[in-house]
Amino acid sequence: QVRLVESGGGVVQAGGSLGLSCVVSGVTFSSPTMGWFRQAPGKEREFVAAITWRGETYSTDSVKGRFTISGHSGANAVYLQMNSLRPEDTAVYYCAARDGQTFRSVYARGLYDYWGQGTQVTVSS
Repeated sequence: QVRLVESGGGVVQAGGSLGLSCVVSGVTFSSPTMGWFRQAPGKEREFVAAITWRGETYSTDSVKGRFTISGHSGANAVYLQMNSLRPEDTAVYYCAARDGQTFRSVYARGLYDYWGQGTQVTVSS
């Protein structure tokens, strides 16, 4: 059974930092693309950042310069370092993954096959 387990969420003041981790178990991906999405109360789940099987990284405009995604393909893990956090970053953050050397969009949540349960990030003002 494939499992994605996120960790590292918590409560932080505006301007602070948090690091999220996501580890995959139950399968070894050969060419993973892994991403982070977030969902705030009453809002749709939205793309945050992704790293492809070729090591290319993508992020949404609102987090550029503040969030950094990195991956460890050998460990089937992905990390999200979040700096200069803002109250509007408050959400449940989800890890997502898919395998295969494809060039499909990284932005669409429907194109990921596996999801974690989510970890809460709360940024206080």
